Amino acid sequence: MNPLQELLIQLEANALWQEDLVLERNEFLNHSGTINTNLYFVESGSLRIFYLDEAEEHTIRFGYQNSFFGALDSFIKEEPSVYNIQALKKAELKVVSKDAFMNLVNSTIENQRLWQGILGEIVFQQMEREIDLLTFSPQERYRRVLKRSPQLFQEIPNKYIAAYLRMTPETFSRIKKS
Repeated sequence: MNPLQELLIQLEANALWQEDLVLERNEFLNHSGTINTNLYFVESGSLRIFYLDEAEEHTIRFGYQNSFFGALDSFIKEEPSVYNIQALKKAELKVVSKDAFMNLVNSTIENQRLWQGILGEIVFQQMEREIDLLTFSPQERYRRVLKRSPQLFQEIPNKYIAAYLRMTPETFSRIKKS
């Protein structure tokens, strides 16, 4: 069983979900400049986390069915997030507060190791993304992400995948066809 499945089982077994939340398409879960220390489990739908500068949106990560999601910067530092989180499709989420979650994590050494492993995996995924963006051609970025996350291509609209891969929708479409 993978660490995220173990975590989900423990959250269920300990009845730690505080609410169920439904976001309609294009609705925001978080706006930059706000504090959001909750963690979310995506039961259905899809979301994106993005950073907005003066010129454009920079898509950082996606959440889709059976994944955990949140404004990790705000969760960890308990400060306003620099990220926006928006539903791309109608999304049904389960919500757990940081306090409840961290009480579970700190309740056993095994849970602490589990959480450290999950955080390590997130860091590894971000490092892989940095390598993709810094060193590979658009075609190779597409191939690498397709290999790592095939579900992404089933759940997320193409224009957002193109933004995530730092290419125009036209380039993405051309690569996808070839």
